[in-house]
Formats: sequence, structure tokens, C-alpha cells
Amino acid sequence: MKRLAIPAMLCLIGCGPSPKERPATVSTPVAVETVTVSSKEWPLIYEVTGTVRARTTTNISAKFMGYVREVKVQASDRVREGQLLVGLDSRDLDIGSRRAEAARESVRSAMPEADSAMAAAQANLDLARVTFGRMQELFQKKSISNQEFDEAAAKLKSAQAAQEMARGRRLQLDAKLAEVDQEVSSNLVSRSYANLRAPFAGVVTARSVEPGVLAIPGTPLLTLEREGTYRLEAPVDESRLGAIRVGQAVSVTLDNIDQPVEARVSEVVPSVDAASRSYLIKIDLPSLALLRSGVFGRAAFRLGSRSVLEIPAAAVMDQGQLQSVMVAESGVARTRLITAGQRSGARLEVLSGLSPGERLIFPLLPGMADGAKIEVRP
Repeated sequence: MKRLAIPAMLCLIGCGPSPKERPATVSTPVAVETVTVSSKEWPLIYEVTGTVRARTTTNISAKFMGYVREVKVQASDRVREGQLLVGLDSRDLDIGSRRAEAARESVRSAMPEADSAMAAAQANLDLARVTFGRMQELFQKKSISNQEFDEAAAKLKSAQAAQEMARGRRLQLDAKLAEVDQEVSSNLVSRSYANLRAPFAGVVTARSVEPGVLAIPGTPLLTLEREGTYRLEAPVDESRLGAIRVGQAVSVTLDNIDQPVEARVSEVVPSVDAASRSYLIKIDLPSLALLRSGVFGRAAFRLGSRSVLEIPAAAVMDQGQLQSVMVAESGVARTRLITAGQRSGARLEVLSGLSPGERLIFPLLPGMADGAKIEVRP
């Protein structure tokens, strides 16, 4: 009897009413804001890269061979115009200068004697002329012999020759003095070359000399560039030759300066490099304290405008190499992969993945997943 009772109880339990099923959970739409994807006119920018160069640069070198006595500056030192930079050993030039000075004094000391000789010769000539005039009158009156007249004429000629000789001697001294003066001046100029001075105010950008080194004419000892006069030199593709002209405004971005600076094209070198198929442009930069030669820079030329699809840059989600946005489609959030182009401030160009008129969810809500139900706020 007990064995029959247990199955009967199990049967009664199995035939009882089923438990009440729980209703499915219905998700609540999330309120979002959207922006409409639209086309905008963006400036057509052509960007080139280049290097900052000083407009005025010079190499300081010796004009004669000599040993360096002293170097007064280091690289990066600022110098003023006329400041002594390098001193050369000029003892040989000093000896030449003293010799020239001695020669000049010798010529000058001989001049008084030459002047006296010329004055005496002139006096003798005057006397000989007067005597000859008297003798000529007496000869015409037959008061003197031919011999006496010839002697007076000979004395006159001798006095004339002596006067010419004295005058020639004086002219020789004048010429010699002029020659020696020229030699003295030349030595003074050469002596000044022993002190190499700054031709203008600027910055020493390179030093390649030390005291005791033999300076060879034409070999750079220092490199000096003028401050405040810099320009950006950049190669430009030959296809852009007609689009860039002298005087054109350009925005320049420099590595060591936070804000872009406005500048203008000062020179376009028309010759094209055969290897790179580019030509060189030079852009004058404003005077800035941080500018130095060698700084990397970018120049952006505005060459018109173009139509682009733009969206807020903050609406883009980055996942590794992929970029996506959330769009509103029939009350549902959908993830859309896009290809981004250039960025302009807070706006981003979209090359593919979106079409004009689509509704982009922005701002993005944290944790929103693909397929979530949404309600677009008006």
C-alpha cells in the first residue's frame, strides 16, 4: 500500500497549476541631442615645410695669414656693430709699418735741402738772365766780343739746367713722399685687418677657431647672423608655381612658437630642382625674440575653397586605428565607421561613412551601445 501511495502523490503534484511567468522587461528610450551632417565651404590650404634662415649671414675670416692671438666671443653670444671678435698676431705688419714711417721721415727731412737748392738755382737763373740781357745789348752795340757774348749765353743755359735739375729733384721727393704715404696707409689698413670686428649687430652662430691656430685667408673663423631679420625657406612643388607669388600672405607655424604668425612671400626662385621637381620660396618673418636659424616651420597658403562634409570633432570615437560615430536611425542609435580627413579647430572633415542630412548623436552619452533605443530631443 505504501508503494502505491508515493506515485499517486507525485502525480498529484505534477498535475498542479504552473507557476506564473514573469513579463519581459521593456527598455526606456534615452533622450539624446543630434546635429545634422551638412556640407560646408572650407578654405583650400596648401602646406609646405621649410627651415628658418637669417636674411643676413656672414663668415668672419682673415685677410692675411697669421696666428690667432685671441678670440673674444663664443657661439650664441650677441655682439654689437664694430665689436672686436678675433685678434691676429700682427708683429710682421708692425715691422712693415715702422719701416714705412721711417722712410717717410727720411723723405720729409730731405725736402728742406731740396727747397733751398731749388731757390738757389732760381736765383742763379734770374741773375744769368739779367746778365745775358745786358751782354746782348752791348753785343748789339759792338761793345763786347763774340767770346764774351757766348760766355753769357752759356751761363744762362747752365743756370736754366741747374734750375730744372733742382726742380726735378724736388718733384722726385714729392713723388717719393706720396709713395711712402701710400705704403704707410696700406700698412695701416693691413694692420686693421689684424682685429676682426663685427660688421653688424647680431648673434654668433658658429665658432671654428681657437687661440694659437693659423688663420688662412678665406677660411671661416666665426659665423655671424643679423638678429631680427629671418625668413622661412621652403621647397614648393613645381605644379604650384603659378599659385604662389611675391607679396602673397601666408600663415606660418614654427616649432618653438605656440601661435601661427602672419608673413608674406618675399622671393620666388623660379629655377626648378631637377631631382625634387620643386622650386624655392622665401617668406619674410616678423621680428620675434625666439626666432633662430634652423627652426622647423610650416607655411599654409590659402588657394581658394572646397566643399566638405563636416562634423564636430568631439563626436568621433577612436578605437585603435578605427574611427566611428553614433547616428540616429528610426529611434535607434547605430555605430557608423567613418574615414576622417583634415581637422579645422573643433570641426572635422568626413571623407566617407556619412551622407548629408543624417542625424549625428552629439554630445555622446557615456555607455551608449549600438542598438540602444533613443528619443531625439527637439
